[in-house]
Amino acid sequence: MWVLLLIIALLFVLGGALILLRSAKMPKIPDTVKSQPYEEDKSDDW
Repeated sequence: MWVLLLIIALLFVLGGALILLRSAKMPKIPDTVKSQPYEEDKSDDW
């Protein structure tokens, strides 16, 4: 009985890890995309 519960728990853990790994894949940004410099925020009165 305990072995069956352990196997089911292990399947849930592995399935969750695979889902997280699949969703964590970042798309490749094309080389034509250039980063934009930050504009100075003049609204800060610090």
